Amino acid sequence: MKTVLNVLKGKLIVSCQALENEPLHSSFIMSRMALAAAQGGAVAIRANSVVDIAAIKETVSLPVIGIIKRDYADSEVFITATMKEIDELMAVEPEIIALDATDRPRPHGESLAALVEQIRTRYPSLLLMADIATVAEAKTAQMLGFDCVGTTLHGYTADTQGRMLRENDCGFLRDVLATVTVPVVAEGNVDTPELAARCLELGAHTVVVGGAITRPQQITARFVAAIES
Repeated sequence: MKTVLNVLKGKLIVSCQALENEPLHSSFIMSRMALAAAQGGAVAIRANSVVDIAAIKETVSLPVIGIIKRDYADSEVFITATMKEIDELMAVEPEIIALDATDRPRPHGESLAALVEQIRTRYPSLLLMADIATVAEAKTAQMLGFDCVGTTLHGYTADTQGRMLRENDCGFLRDVLATVTVPVVAEGNVDTPELAARCLELGAHTVVVGGAITRPQQITARFVAAIES
């Protein structure tokens, strides 16, 4: 399975996701988005939900980074938050599963370390990606044995709110790269081809692009904002 990470090195992953309140919410549409991404040269897909991943795997032969987004009343953690989501995802066997690895309190008071230990016991060959927001969280994720870390949640937690990956010539990404030795996935508001290329140039193992490719409402809004300004 480690060879999956080798396939991703220096390449583009496309995130094909649409939540229930978005116009493209449909496993069929996400599968066609994945096909379009594959035809464009993407080497993997990041996808949310069992039904979307199943449809994507029926349509393309690319590896999938699987997640399940689910809200819990007692926690802000919502990306593959508990063992329940891991078990559900394993029904469709994504090559990698990503989960929130921030230091925020988790559902039911469970610790990240306990969750990782449980995953490793039940699915020892599964590759795990840590979605982190800070350098300290990246360091902890490596210590816990994650196979790779992603900058996915930088800018989305209380202590990083509003920060962008592009700031200070990808300063946060460079700090993470200087801190851990596991592969680093550049993800989160990678909104131009130039920024994606810069992340790889700085040493990111791979880069994930989502909304800039697969969320036409966001793309349209950017054009409208530029025109109106």
